[in-house]
Amino acid sequence: MAHHGRAGQLSQKDQPAQSSEDSSRTRAGSEQHFNEPTGQPIDEEKGKNLNVVDWFDENDPEAPMSEIPMIGRNPVYIGTLMVFVIFQVPTALSTNFAMLLCFRFLTGFIGSPVLATGGASIADIFAPNKRAYGIGIWGIAAICGPVLGPLVGGFAAQAKDWSWTIWELMWLSGFCLLILIFFLPETSSANILYRRSRRLRKLTGIDNLKSEAEIVGEQMTPKDIALIAIVRPITLNFQEPMVFLLNLYIALVYGLLYIWFESFPIVFNGIYKFNLGQEGLAFVGILVGAIVVIPPFFYYLHRYVEPQFNDRGELKPETRLPPAMVGGFFIPICLFWFGWSARPSIHWIMPIIGSSYFAIGTFLLFQAVLNYLSDAYPDYAASVLAGNDFMRSSFGAGFPLFATAMYKNEGVGWASSILGFLAIVFIPIPFVLYMYGERLRKVSRHARKDF
Repeated sequence: MAHHGRAGQLSQKDQPAQSSEDSSRTRAGSEQHFNEPTGQPIDEEKGKNLNVVDWFDENDPEAPMSEIPMIGRNPVYIGTLMVFVIFQVPTALSTNFAMLLCFRFLTGFIGSPVLATGGASIADIFAPNKRAYGIGIWGIAAICGPVLGPLVGGFAAQAKDWSWTIWELMWLSGFCLLILIFFLPETSSANILYRRSRRLRKLTGIDNLKSEAEIVGEQMTPKDIALIAIVRPITLNFQEPMVFLLNLYIALVYGLLYIWFESFPIVFNGIYKFNLGQEGLAFVGILVGAIVVIPPFFYYLHRYVEPQFNDRGELKPETRLPPAMVGGFFIPICLFWFGWSARPSIHWIMPIIGSSYFAIGTFLLFQAVLNYLSDAYPDYAASVLAGNDFMRSSFGAGFPLFATAMYKNEGVGWASSILGFLAIVFIPIPFVLYMYGERLRKVSRHARKDF
């Protein structure tokens, strides 16, 4: 995330500020940055945390709005991405730190629906027995972002200045916007039938020719829309035990990811003396782990999960949870390995190898949880996933606030171990839901109960 204002205005030294989407951390022992007009030190974590909290802001109404038949998925994707691209210009041209924070907040808020609605779109496209493959590929993007951001942005910031990382983001997101405008089909069945009925009315002149979704939509009041867009994700998140427990677990993992990322400059800049571009390369181990886990995961889906679907393409939701049971163990393994191998006497490749286990654990947890929630709450997929994003945002934004102090006071080994012990505490959650999830679904007002 872009942490600094313009290099010439917010940095004590006349050199490019060290910034990228996630590699813009200040190196251990580097200069303190200041706000030029006030002379006050800049809290560089605020820029990132403010953006993270809005990237996954569950109270952002755009994502659940995609469930409204008259709106559908595409207006949410294209409209928010268009504003996201435009807002990169004032972000890159920020003249002070307050302006930078403001536009980072706005870009995070506007850009968040894609992460909440993406899983719902994949559920629209794929049959239930094939959906996990689609979500698996889609989920790699969530891992590629934090990994490729430091890699690409680190070298750009080192060669030019911090604003180049924002321009790169604008170019990439602008290219994606063009692809969506010309090639992305609408996937919401309710919206497709709504538009089809409108066309049929024009062709036939029969005014009462309406789809079921349109009839329901006409009966919706502004209050109903507000309930769908804002209230429903909150109530589902906190009133449904299954949703709350799994969202809490995913939120913890996400918080651990972001606090752990804060140790990378301490380890690779401070201990191994990497420069900013080389530090970005240290994140490649995470990407390798994510790629390595895909073939065995897909084999598991094909060999063990697909045969359990019935003739109607239905699967007991709890069948999705075994990968989470396995993945939960990889998180503490990674943290212990990374923490105690990061020392001058041990080659730098060892903590990078250890970091790959975090990607394996995160991938398995995310795939199991997202598919489980989609199966257990098929009629509320976007709202449930939006609640998941809210929990992630809270932990992802809050945890890094104390990351640097913890790693400096406790040392890399013990600080990582504290995180590892915390991850161990949450390992039983998927086991508990695997055993008692069916009972919980049967007493739920919103979960699927027919099998």
